[in-house]
Parts: sequence; structure tokens; C-alpha cells
Amino acid sequence: MVLFVDDEPSILSALRRLFRPEGYRILVAESGRAALELLAAEPVDLVVSDMRMPEMDGAAFLEQVRLRWPDLVRILLTGYSDIGSTIAAINRGEIHRYIAKPWEDRDLLLCVRDALERRSLERENRALQRLSQAQNQELKELNAQLESRVKARTQELEQVNGMLETSFASLEENFLLSIDVFSGLMELRQDGMAGYSRQVADLARRMAKHVVTPTHANSIEHSGLGQDVYVAGLLHEIGKLGFPDELLRKPVSVMTGDEVLRFRRHTLHAESALLPLGRIQRAARFIRSQHERFDGKGFPDGLAGTDIPLGAQLLGLSSDFFAAQSGRLSEKRYSTSEAQSLILGGTGTRYAKAVVEAFQKALQDEPIQEVSDRRILPNELAAGMVLARDLRSPQGTLLLAAGFVFDAHFVRHVREFSSREGVSFELYVKLSSPVAGGASKTANSTTIEP
Repeated sequence: MVLFVDDEPSILSALRRLFRPEGYRILVAESGRAALELLAAEPVDLVVSDMRMPEMDGAAFLEQVRLRWPDLVRILLTGYSDIGSTIAAINRGEIHRYIAKPWEDRDLLLCVRDALERRSLERENRALQRLSQAQNQELKELNAQLESRVKARTQELEQVNGMLETSFASLEENFLLSIDVFSGLMELRQDGMAGYSRQVADLARRMAKHVVTPTHANSIEHSGLGQDVYVAGLLHEIGKLGFPDELLRKPVSVMTGDEVLRFRRHTLHAESALLPLGRIQRAARFIRSQHERFDGKGFPDGLAGTDIPLGAQLLGLSSDFFAAQSGRLSEKRYSTSEAQSLILGGTGTRYAKAVVEAFQKALQDEPIQEVSDRRILPNELAAGMVLARDLRSPQGTLLLAAGFVFDAHFVRHVREFSSREGVSFELYVKLSSPVAGGASKTANSTTIEP
């Protein structure tokens, strides 16, 4: 509701005509005293008062309004040229706005509309504050009552989270072990160095720790990069499973045209085979793009520069490094230093400079050796010992994973295998690691019988 106060009836009529179409409820008064009586009887949201009125001028009237109804929005209409009187009205009545006569209808409408919106917002804010105070008091009382329950529940959730984290870590470990085992099985079909895919995967993962590029630094692509590129390295030749033995053992440099075409499709076959496994979809993308080149002359998609996934660039360089040494690239088997020179020579064409720099840093990494590891022979193995490093066959196949706890059955099994096959091998165990409560990791470890 809006109250207009002016001693001139024509002005009040003009204001009524202006504001009635806006849907406001309008009250009018021809003096400050009459306006005060109306305010005492009616709930009003906004007062618009003239400055010059007999008996009580606008400044005195609005001052009374401020004292008795401080929440009302107050607007002054003034045609009085004395700026001092206007300032006094502003100070005494603490008005929201003042508008000079004659007014612009549009300006006056906007002024009233803004003032009413402000009044509405202030009401809502006070209501929300009262509600918030009441709710805060209720919450304070509830918190006092529920504090002990929350503490107990928190402890319970922490225990559950700990169990879930342990379970997830175990699943993740077994997942990687399964991929490692599968990688070793693939290599049984191939001639060459034992554990070839694992070497590619390990170098690519070490490179991921060092690589820094303007495009990828601190980006989401770095999240989990080392793990995904390691998985991609273990499986980077899975697309060759369908190759005949002759093609599988043939260096790329001596392949026929049809053989090269078939070879170039192996990354596509690998991606198609791995995509249903949601956990390794990014690794599958790395495998697809491992033969792309920084200059865009690679395959299968002809990607160039940073369009090539960073993990694929790491995987491609690592694979080329070991392929050069194993005879997979050409009939000549490069020495380690020659293979390094080959990689450096491809900087800017085959490989991004940052990736090559990460390769050089990764080669300088010193392997971490646990001082508690002890090297033993099979006949020295005893129940309760903990395997400190992965145990692999001469072909590179994973036999037992690090952390495996030997029981009497497996001790006997390892000794019989060594005796039966006439194979002499060494194990690394952690004698300082106790077996808590006789617990064994054998149930959660992936193994392959020798």
C-alpha cells in the first residue's frame, strides 16, 4: 500500500491516476497530520510526501514517520529551490529518495517500484533471519543431544571406510596383477627378451613422473597417468595375438606391404578388445595412438602435436626404445646407447621435446632397494617369509607377486619345482615383516603354477 501526502488536491489526483494502473492500493492525505492518522490505522509500505505543506512540512512529517514507523520507505517530492531545506529533510527523515517537481512519470514509477521491492526484500530478510535464529537454536539443542551419537557414528564410518579402502586397494592390486599375468602369457608366443612388455610399461610409468608440458601440466590428463600408462604398456601388443608366428617374429623394416597393413591395424584391434573394460578405457586409447608421431606422420589417425594423448606419446617412445634393442623395428638389434641416440634423433619429429626430456630423466632414476630385503635360494625358504619382489619365470611371466606370504604348502611347492626342473633361481624376502595373527596374503594374490 502506498500513501501520497500533498496539500494540493490536483497533485494527489495526478498521482492517483499515475499509479492506479500499476495495481497498487492508494491512500492520499492533504496534510501531515491527516497522514499520521492514516498510518496509525492502515498498514502502509511506502510514503511519498511533498516538501512544502502548511502546519507540518515534509521534513517534519517524514521525521515523525521515521520515529514511529522506521521500517516504512520514505520518498520526498520537492519543488522547493532551497537546497538546505532538502538536505534537512534528508537528514531528519532519512528518506529513501527525493524527486524534484515537476516529476517525470517514468522516473517516479521506477522509484516507487524500486522502493517497494526494497521494502519486500527487507521483510523477507527479517523473516528469514527470525527463521534462521529459531532454526539455529533448534539445531544447537539437537547438536547437544546428538553429539555422542554423531561421534559414535563417525567412528563406525571411519572403520567402514578403512575396510572399503583396504578392499579397494586389494582389488586394484589383483587387477594389476591379472594384467601383468596376462601380459606374460602373451609373451610366451614371442621370441625376445623376457618381460618385454613389463619393461616398456615400467619405463613409461617412470617417464610419467617427470613429464611436464605447457599443455598438460597440472591438467586432468595427469591424474592417474602413471597407472594408466603402465597398464597400457603391459597390454600394448595385445592386438598382435592374431598374428601368425612368422609375422609376429618379423621386424617391421622387412615386412611386405600387406604385412605392414596388417601390422598397422593391431592397435585398432587392441582398442576394440579392451574398450568393454571400463576401468582401462584410457589405457586402450593410449594403445591405439602409440604409433602416432609428433609431426603427424604416424598411424592410425595421423594425429600431431598435443592432439596425441600424452600417455600415448610416453608409451610410443618407451616401446620404440625397447623395440630397437629387441629387433622388433629392424633386423639390427641396437645397443642401449644406440637406442638412446635413436630416440634423441627423433625429437621434434617422432617425439615431443618434453617427452624426450622425461625419457632422459627416467633413465637416470635409481631403483629403490629395500635394505630389509634378503636374497635366498629355494632351499632356504621357510613358512612365514614375505616375498619382497615379484617372482618371475625366466620368460618374464609373473609367478608370485611381491607381498605374498609363504605357507608350508607353497614352500614345498617352490622347492619341488626347483628340484624337478633343475632350475636355480633366487628370491627376495622380507624377514623383518611379521605375519600378524598368522594372516596370509595367499588368498588375495594372483599366482601361476610354475
